[in-house]
Amino acid sequence: MTHTFLFEPAVWTSTGTLWRADGEPLEAIGRTEIAHSPDCWLLSGTLKVLGSPPTEFVHAYMIERPTSASGTMKWTFESAMFGTLRGRFAVIGPSIVSVYGCETSGYRGAEHLGQIDASHYRSAGMLLAKDTVIYTWQLNLERSADAPRRA
Repeated sequence: MTHTFLFEPAVWTSTGTLWRADGEPLEAIGRTEIAHSPDCWLLSGTLKVLGSPPTEFVHAYMIERPTSASGTMKWTFESAMFGTLRGRFAVIGPSIVSVYGCETSGYRGAEHLGQIDASHYRSAGMLLAKDTVIYTWQLNLERSADAPRRA
């Protein structure tokens, strides 16, 4: 099966759970949009964590277009909270794996996106500050009927 997440412009919605470092589970809902431009691919959206108080994470990744030879894609995400995260996506069979980190802040982590079918993925990941777990998560992603904006 050919991957659709990242590889096709689309809007994805997500629902699932984010666990804090103390193990408390919190409901999470999100929206992610993938857009392709001639220079790069863009992944942007929000993840709302329905705790008390609710928290919203905003993300915008610039992804280098894949080359047929490498099979991986570098990405960059700049955030006031996390610093400049640099990572790499790798397609491994039915999975897309991402590893990332920030040299200055010490944040690092990984995420696994497992393809269920062309319109559904399951995500599991973790964020660490040096060697301390900050968050772990598990989300179900579903491709939306909403059309993505043109980049």
